[in-house]
Formats: sequence, structure tokens, C-alpha cells
Amino acid sequence: MYPLILPTHPANRNVLLPVAWLCALALSGCQLLPTEPDPSPTLASPAMVETIASHEFAISDGQKVVGELASLASQNSDTLSDIARHYGLGYNDIALANPDLDPWSLRENQQVLLPLQFILPEAPHKGIVLNLANMRMFYYPKNRAGNVNTYPVGIGRDGWNTPLGSTQIVAKKANPDWTVPESIQREHQELGDPLPKVVHSGPDNPLGAYAMPLGIGNYLIHGTNKPYGIGMQVSHGCIQMYPEDVETLFQKVEVGTPVRIVHQPYLAAWRGDNLYVEVHEPLEKWAKQDGQLVKDLQKRLQKIAQEHNATVDWPRVDAALQRKDGVPVPVLQSSPTLNELKAAALELRHPDQLYGQPRAVDLAETDWSLMAASFPQENDAQKFAAMLNHQGPQIPARKVAKDGIFQVIAGPFKNKKEAKLAAKRIKSNFDLEAVAIEPKSSNNQAALLTR
Repeated sequence: MYPLILPTHPANRNVLLPVAWLCALALSGCQLLPTEPDPSPTLASPAMVETIASHEFAISDGQKVVGELASLASQNSDTLSDIARHYGLGYNDIALANPDLDPWSLRENQQVLLPLQFILPEAPHKGIVLNLANMRMFYYPKNRAGNVNTYPVGIGRDGWNTPLGSTQIVAKKANPDWTVPESIQREHQELGDPLPKVVHSGPDNPLGAYAMPLGIGNYLIHGTNKPYGIGMQVSHGCIQMYPEDVETLFQKVEVGTPVRIVHQPYLAAWRGDNLYVEVHEPLEKWAKQDGQLVKDLQKRLQKIAQEHNATVDWPRVDAALQRKDGVPVPVLQSSPTLNELKAAALELRHPDQLYGQPRAVDLAETDWSLMAASFPQENDAQKFAAMLNHQGPQIPARKVAKDGIFQVIAGPFKNKKEAKLAAKRIKSNFDLEAVAIEPKSSNNQAALLTR
């Protein structure tokens, strides 16, 4: 499998994350086909609230910024991916906004910034606009003028890039079968993971429960059976969505809905009495254009500032360009700093259960299981167990302390065949040899699961 490079810190976007989890996300079912503007945020400490708008926003004429920053105190069982999905964010959104947090092993009461404020792409407010640079879709429903819906997406990885251009939705398919393209069949064959010619609808279908073919090549907007790849470059060019988001979009859009795909890493807009920038790393395919993109941003900022008789604080702009964290920040003189914006973010109460958060059920004496790995450090075992739980489909796992080390035990599995299939996935994705543990009839089960 191919290791994926995932941005985990604005200053070091080429950090190689654990190959296992990223590899499991890497191969998708996509085919390779060619009112008044919102006021500025208050810096007063807000009271804690239950919910926040994350998907649907009202917009007035000329408004280009929607949403607001929020924060959440983590709990021990959380990962950044769990929090991201609950609040309509992708992995890239939340990881870049929280560079000092361990994505897979959050401690109790760590403050997590939720970057739920977005600058709309420079494109007509019509149909679907997809900005590849921040892996986010904006849908402007024609029957609800003055509204925008936004969703995080997964897009084509390098070499299988999602194309730019204008097209439309040409069909809608519920419970689709996936006819595997020859190019993807060859790729999987070379990796020792052959695929059938057709994958029928169900939990093993990478297209998920809904697919909307586009009018260019064989590209699709579709769901996924690997939801924790949303917000990454993981597909063969298609546009992936969380299962719950693609179901919502599927019900809203019509055949013929226009789709415009753009790459806009540097966004700027006036909001209230301030000028904002939102900066993302250009995708590798367009990285050589970065110098010109920066110059274009500078010209745009200067033009907007002159229209409002304001002065740009260029060191603030430079700092945003260095961070590339996707958080909209004001860049006029005397604007609030990023730390001040974080401190003023709307504080949310932690929900009883994060949407879709995977849980590992208890093992019974009659279950098959696997000793997936062992670690001298508890935190490493916790992270590996979290990665297994976030596979698609999930490999249930938990950490177990035994004789001064920390084991990761996967299961339960219904039978030996199911345990072997999980062990094969762990080997393929993590290059680790998982050892099968027989049910209670073997003394190995009781010994390995001593807590």
C-alpha cells in the first residue's frame, strides 16, 4: 500500500503519519476520470453552549464569510477525527488548527479548536462549488436562495488528482455497485490485494450507500466505507463524503445540478469592519504556482483594504502564510491575534456521544481475537488501538496492560476465518504480524487478556 503524507503541523506539512491507518484509507472506490455582512467577532469570553451551526448558513448579498470559531474540551476516549466528524470538519481542518495536539491520543480537558468559520470560494453561488485546496464543498440550493451548505470531502491523492473545471451531476444512484476499473484492478493486484470485477453494494463497497456521477469522465461524488479519510487526499480522483453528509446531499440535489471544481488555497474577504485571510497549502500538483498565488493574494488584499479605507498589517499576512492552518484571521492593524481569537472562540459542551465514534465491545470467552501488537509505552498502544478502531470497516481493538507492557488486542471475531481476515488487513496496512487467540478452549485467551 502507498504511505500517504498528511499535514499535521503547519510548519511541517510533510510529516509521515502511521502508514497503517493511512494506507487503509488510500484506496477508494473512485475511478480515475480524466442581510448585512456578519459583524467582527467579539473577544469577550462566551458562555458555554450546546450546539453550533456547522453545515448550513444563511448568507446575505455580498457576504463571503460564514460561521464562527468554537472550542471543545476533550475527553480521554476522543480523537481529533471523532470530534471533526461530529462537527462537520475533515481531518485536515482539525489537525492543522490544533498542531500541538496528538490526533490519536487526546487527554482529558485539552482544548480543541473547531475551525467552523469559512471564507466562500470565488465562484458563482450556484449549485456545488468544490475547493480542492481546503477539501471542502459548498452547495447553494436553488430553492433556498440566501443559504449555503458546506461539507468536508476527501479528494484524489497525488497522481490521481481530482480535476478542475465545470460539470454537473448526471445521475443519482442509491446502493450502487462498483465496477472496478482496470487501472485500479492492476494497482491492487500489484499490492497483493486483488479485487473482484464488481463490488456489490454493502459494507465492503468503497462507494458507500450513495453515488452521484459527474459529467466528466467517470468521476463521482459518493459516500465511503472509510469515513475517517474525509479531509485527506485518499481517493482515485472521486469526491468522497461522510456517509451522513452524502445522504443529506443526495436528497437535496437534482440531476443537472452544476458542479464547479476550483483550487483556491488563498482566500480573502471583508467581514464587519475587518479584512480576513484563510490560507491553505496548495496541493502538490499546483505547488509551482505558489509564488504567483501569493502575489495575487497580496493584490486582492490591497484592493479590498483600499475600498474600505483600511491598512493591511503585512506581518500578520506573512504569519498566516507561514501557518497555512486554514483558520480565517483578520489582518488589519490592531486586529485581534490568533491567540485572542482562540480565547474568544465559542465554548461548546461535550456531547454525551460523538457521532459515529467507534467503540470496541467487550470480548467474551467464546470470541476469537488477535494480539495485534505490543508496546513498552501506554500512549503508543492507545494510539494504535485508536487507529484500528478507525479503520474502514472497523477492527475493534483495545489496549491491555500485561507484565509491564501494553498489548493491543483486536476483536471480537465470529470465527477463525474472520480473525484471519483481520490479521491480513493488519499485515497489509501496518506490516505487523497479528497472532490469533483462540476462544476459551485455549489457555492463551485468558493469559493474554489478563488486565
